[in-house]
Amino acid sequence: MTDIPDVAALLDHTVTALGGTRRDGQVEMATAVAAAIDDEKHLAVQAGTGTGKSLAYLVPSIRHAVESNDTVVVSTATIALQRQLTERDLPRLSTALTTPLGREPQFAILKGRANYLCLNKVHSDVADEPESELFDAFELSRTGREVTRLREWTSDTETGDRDDLPQGVSDRSWRQVSVTSRECLGANACPYSEDCFAEIARRKAAASDVIVTNHAMLAIDAMSPATILPEHKVVVIDEAHELVDRITSVTTEEISAANVSQVARRLGKLVSDETADALVGAGEQLGELLEDAQNGEWIRLPGGAGEILASLRDRLWNARSEIGPAKPGTDPEAAAARQMAMSSADSLHDTVVRVLAMFDERDITKRFDVVWKSVDDFRNNTRHTLRIAPLSVAGLLRTSLFTDSTVVLTSATLTVGGNFDALARTWGLQPHGDDPEGAGWRGLDAGSPFDYGRSAILYVADRLPPPGRDGIAPATLDQMAEMMTAAGGRTLGLFSSMRAAKEATEKLRDRVDFPILCQGDDATSTLITKFADDEETCLFGTLSLWQGVDVPGPSLRLVMIDRIPFPRPDDPLLSARQRDVDARGGGGFLTVSANHAALLLAQGAGRLLRSTSDRGVVAVLDPRLATARYGGYLMAGLPPFWKTRDPNAVVAALARLASS
Repeated sequence: MTDIPDVAALLDHTVTALGGTRRDGQVEMATAVAAAIDDEKHLAVQAGTGTGKSLAYLVPSIRHAVESNDTVVVSTATIALQRQLTERDLPRLSTALTTPLGREPQFAILKGRANYLCLNKVHSDVADEPESELFDAFELSRTGREVTRLREWTSDTETGDRDDLPQGVSDRSWRQVSVTSRECLGANACPYSEDCFAEIARRKAAASDVIVTNHAMLAIDAMSPATILPEHKVVVIDEAHELVDRITSVTTEEISAANVSQVARRLGKLVSDETADALVGAGEQLGELLEDAQNGEWIRLPGGAGEILASLRDRLWNARSEIGPAKPGTDPEAAAARQMAMSSADSLHDTVVRVLAMFDERDITKRFDVVWKSVDDFRNNTRHTLRIAPLSVAGLLRTSLFTDSTVVLTSATLTVGGNFDALARTWGLQPHGDDPEGAGWRGLDAGSPFDYGRSAILYVADRLPPPGRDGIAPATLDQMAEMMTAAGGRTLGLFSSMRAAKEATEKLRDRVDFPILCQGDDATSTLITKFADDEETCLFGTLSLWQGVDVPGPSLRLVMIDRIPFPRPDDPLLSARQRDVDARGGGGFLTVSANHAALLLAQGAGRLLRSTSDRGVVAVLDPRLATARYGGYLMAGLPPFWKTRDPNAVVAALARLASS
């Protein structure tokens, strides 16, 4: 199309139509996004809360899609942001832009196939058998009730999308009515292909200007030989600080005795009794091996592990080969069961091969994966699991994402130590260093509408004892109680572990006169709602609260952080990444652990100011932020709050806020 207004004019029109006001940071970001698309040069944008970054990237993206007839992919990390985009931002934006663009922009949401009901599985009664350790009457009864409700919902839903289910169900129940992409029969073989919810979503996405998806789908699209996302030249990654972790999660595989048992059950009568028994025997050997093995990273294979894994590999391959091709005229139920069996056998076989191939490389510095054994407790049952994950996803992102598309990455927190280079390395982009132009991407800090220096105090408690392993120090508890009392409640406590959150909750409930909610007492969303609705209520918790709380107004005046959120020293993947950086002559602690802590610390501090009228204190009760040599590096990633180390000044400020 021609004669389309430029991005600045479209943004002004949109903001006016939506009843908003001009924000300089939003205009700067939108202009930069448009330039990145035109110049085909990647862009990283840090846009603080209140900048209006969604409109800042959606307006130039939609303009490009309409002008060039090219689809733009927008990827998010969380369901909450997907819902915000598809249920609020894009419908309003589409209406506002219809006149200046000459037509109504179209948008769609696209998720993985397993997020949608599978009509063939629902109607053919092909279901997963429950895992052996979950055979208890309560669980089976609950699953039965949920599956019945899901089957009834099939006739009511227009989308088949799990996120549209009025009342949620367990993962186990959902698996009874859904399939993965590997388990799907395919549009040509499935009798329900015309009505398939996943296929309808894909067809709608293919005809849209903007597709909203998630980081996991980006990874699946990158690794799959089939085309999942429609052809596109521009990708916008919101919540980009989560990109590496989400991609790593998708590319992590696991092996356990329960996995083998499930594959054997799915194979059922498709293979001979001898083949099935051999596979079950290999699974039992694996179970004994994992029970005896130490937890943590495997630098080398334990004694006998190579032989047991090789035996499992061979028996999986024999079983897979014995299934053979589908016979003509196979009914849909039998075809679905066969496809599920083949898929599960293929997936587990490939994972075992991946583990053995990693250990074929004797030089640990040349390995691309990390293998570790962990113990998971589920409803008082213990499962010993072997996991394998990529040491880095930078290469995958560099070749599959940044090579074929222009990518815009944005979040409220992207700079570490004052620049974008730390995250750029993890994305597979060349750090700017002394040659920003030669790196192939640009970084922009679009700022924030908040006056941080006048709105909030950053208190670093340099006189408290450093956090240790023996619980929260009495002096730290005293200071928590004093600040919370001065604030009149209104406190969000962010803790490095659930143990610490529960300890603080238990000990402080007897010392303050207002309610303290603790993560785990109820559903997290319910707790956040209760916290927001009652000004005196406090909320304590761990990781999901560091990034998942958006409570503007007087219900939040104090954010307490118990310690610098370094990763656990026994985290096998991050430890291996740190060791790899050290082996290559870099600083592993700063590159991995400190960067991890800096991003999370910035996310936690960002919970305080959610609107321009908010006021309060961020209190970091870990003196290392003031005394350790890495403290300045971590502080550089925080907003420019007014800083103090005086606890009396903080208590007085909180008291004034409480009385105002």
